[in-house]
Amino acid sequence: MRTVDTVLFDLDGTLVDSNELIISSFEHTLGHYYPGEYSRTEILPFIGPSLNDTFQRLDVERAEEMIAMYIEHNHRHHDELLKEYEGVREAISRLFEAGFKLGVVTTKRKTTTERGLEITGLKPYFSTIVTFDDVEHVKPHPEPLKKAMQALGSQPAQTLMVGDNTHDIDGGKRAGTATAAVSWAVRGLDEVKALHPDYVLNDMRDLLNILGVE
Repeated sequence: MRTVDTVLFDLDGTLVDSNELIISSFEHTLGHYYPGEYSRTEILPFIGPSLNDTFQRLDVERAEEMIAMYIEHNHRHHDELLKEYEGVREAISRLFEAGFKLGVVTTKRKTTTERGLEITGLKPYFSTIVTFDDVEHVKPHPEPLKKAMQALGSQPAQTLMVGDNTHDIDGGKRAGTATAAVSWAVRGLDEVKALHPDYVLNDMRDLLNILGVE
């Protein structure tokens, strides 16, 4: 393993289990605009890309109103449906104590990103948080990762990007970082493994061994 001093994390599906929250928000919105057309399985590919990308592909004319409906539902049910993944808090706290520079890079909007980190108690560990609202181009474009590394004073050769989605792994590769995919991805690992991440994590605490944290 090359010397890594910086770890960037995706949020949804990586640090926090927001799958039911996201799926229910899509079910609510798509059920209104496309009643009976989208099953739960058909919604899964919408997890990962930004809301703008998803809804504009569906209907450019109504994208903004669909986004507004999704966000309203998402905010209303956020705290009750958001969960922590086992081992995440321990791994993050130990990396922080070991002196690693930590950041979050997400396609989620700033308000809900910060709320999720606050209610899970993870926010104090991250020195930078780059959201949809902070960039012109979201993952897999390298801009968000480069912005996070710049804020942390980090170089790609010393950075690891951790995520559950192809956008995370592709984004890491485009930005020149090492990459790690988590095995608990709701969409499964096949798509992500096809991009050949450097590591696959079965538990977030696997990072401690990979990065040499005692």
